[in-house]
Amino acid sequence: MTMTMLNKLAAASAFALALLAPAAQAEGLGAELNYGRADGHWGTEIGAGYALDIGGFSLTPGAGLYLRDGDTKLYGRVEGTFSLPAFATIGAGVRFSGDYTRPYATVAMPLIPKLRAKANVGPKYYAVGLTLGY
Repeated sequence: MTMTMLNKLAAASAFALALLAPAAQAEGLGAELNYGRADGHWGTEIGAGYALDIGGFSLTPGAGLYLRDGDTKLYGRVEGTFSLPAFATIGAGVRFSGDYTRPYATVAMPLIPKLRAKANVGPKYYAVGLTLGY
């Protein structure tokens, strides 16, 4: 397989995981849809992850696709958050994409059960969107 075919296969797999994660009904699974600026470009992040909860704290590794300028890039991330029930989830994360590693702060506000509005802000990276699940 060529590298282009592998990239397309990885992109399709990550996209399918992002779409199916909320339907899986497994505790801790979630999906995100964000719009923001990363790697010097505006684009859309479509990702999925699994939250590992310990009390009010959560560690959430995840991965997804970053769609920008007609191109698709893979990204990974790890977030550590603390939930204030019925108010907000706050924390910090690290996003990995190509040669870039970007730390960021994150905050999410509940809209309805299992659906939150979310914002990430860090050096040369910021995004806003929705999180379903977790």
